[in-house]
Amino acid sequence: MSHDIDSKLVKKLAKLLDETGLGELEYATDDWRIRVARPAAAPQVAAMAPAPAPAPATAASADSVAPAAVDNANAVKSPMVGTAYLGPDPDSAPFVSVGSKVSEGQTLMIVEAMKVMNPIPAPRAGTVKEILIQNAQPVEFGEPLIVIE
Repeated sequence: MSHDIDSKLVKKLAKLLDETGLGELEYATDDWRIRVARPAAAPQVAAMAPAPAPAPATAASADSVAPAAVDNANAVKSPMVGTAYLGPDPDSAPFVSVGSKVSEGQTLMIVEAMKVMNPIPAPRAGTVKEILIQNAQPVEFGEPLIVIE
């Protein structure tokens, strides 16, 4: 189904991003949704796609930037939309790396949402097998972040 992009709406959303300092903003109706995100300095339209069905199983959408369909039962998923950081600050080493042994509750990374830094804890003890995102990457709710086995 084809949708015309409402350029006035996109401009209003981009201006709202600038005014509020948010990293991204999503607006939805029953028929479509639009997300405007700022990966660096300038706002940009990330995608416009039909709204997902109300079933919770449809976490991945057309605008998802996750690597090729990672469906791993051992993947720790993002509990929110935001920007993921692998370390506590740009000058520090990452919290974990591939091969790291982690204990339950240990901080794996941080997801910033609305200027709040939210630590993402390990749900169980294990070994980091794969890190599925890059530092400072925007992430979606339910997006796989890291695999612990």
